[in-house]
Amino acid sequence: MATVQNILDEKGGNVFSVPPGTSVYHALELMVEKNVSSLLITENDKLAGIFTERDYARKVVLKGKSSKETPVSDIMTANVITVTPNNSIDECMKLMTGKFIRHLPVVENDKLLGVVSIGDLVRAIIHEQKFIIENMQQYIAGT
Repeated sequence: MATVQNILDEKGGNVFSVPPGTSVYHALELMVEKNVSSLLITENDKLAGIFTERDYARKVVLKGKSSKETPVSDIMTANVITVTPNNSIDECMKLMTGKFIRHLPVVENDKLLGVVSIGDLVRAIIHEQKFIIENMQQYIAGT
């Protein structure tokens, strides 16, 4: 069964993050530049929260706040759900669908190792299913 570590081995542990005092506007600029829909909020190399497009839409735009003057710490999700490299893809999918989230930071021994997205999980599942189908076809064909 595939694990989070398998995904990180393939995609790497590249994480885009900003400190809590960063303005929402600057965070959004970075998200556009890096073509991502979330940023991790880190302080002293520790995970402090996550800022997503959903946070922006619900906590800035709809509340009439200024994105240039509001720090991400005011609107980030502070109680971040995390996984370890040993979590299975199935466990991650259950977490994401059950909690309606699209990103899971990967943490081990208080060290941030990376982040997996719903897209990463779907790709891993498709890859695993293709492998199983190919093996079954070879078995049936006797090759």
